[in-house]
Amino acid sequence: MEGKTVKINAKGNPNVVLRVIPGHFATPQSHITHYLDMTTMRSRVSEAQAVAKELAKKYQVSTPVDTIVCMDRLEVVGGFLAEELTNAGVHSMNAHQTMYVTSPEYSSQGQILFRDNLQPMIKGKNCIILMGSITTGKTLQSGIESILYYGGVIRGVSAIFSAVSKVAGVEVNSIFQQKDIPNYCTYKSTECKLCKSLVKIDALVNSFGYTKL
Repeated sequence: MEGKTVKINAKGNPNVVLRVIPGHFATPQSHITHYLDMTTMRSRVSEAQAVAKELAKKYQVSTPVDTIVCMDRLEVVGGFLAEELTNAGVHSMNAHQTMYVTSPEYSSQGQILFRDNLQPMIKGKNCIILMGSITTGKTLQSGIESILYYGGVIRGVSAIFSAVSKVAGVEVNSIFQQKDIPNYCTYKSTECKLCKSLVKIDALVNSFGYTKL
């Protein structure tokens, strides 16, 4: 890909490092000027723990949490986040006094759904949505609508990076924001300035990673 990887540390926490690659990338919802590589955050235990500790700071002990809904393949971080919240004194209303960590399924049309065996983890539960990267907020909005449809209560949204501060009236708590990445821009595919300048797309990206073109 075009640029070299730049490492950005979270404010006050050198153990949380976001790897950023500049270029021209196409996501399912938009075109972006930087690819945020969260591969090791998702899969390396030490990094996942550090991310979870940072995200846990965003919640008050008075916030009830029953279920953490992990999107963007963040189940490892979600498990550690549940542990951090529990250790901090955040209470679960579940019968077994412990939190659920689960992930939704995506239909071929892009709908976010929960199978019958997972719906008891959502219905009537206090839910936190955990995401890796939020650019336009469309995927998050679909996630919020899905959880509400299945009877869940949204108690918070956490993300490693977010270019928006609020979606559907719900505040997004993120470690990194757009201001932390110099010259970061996101465009609608039909309005992309890089495309209009005939800058080739370096890669197609989604929550699984990237595919070079």
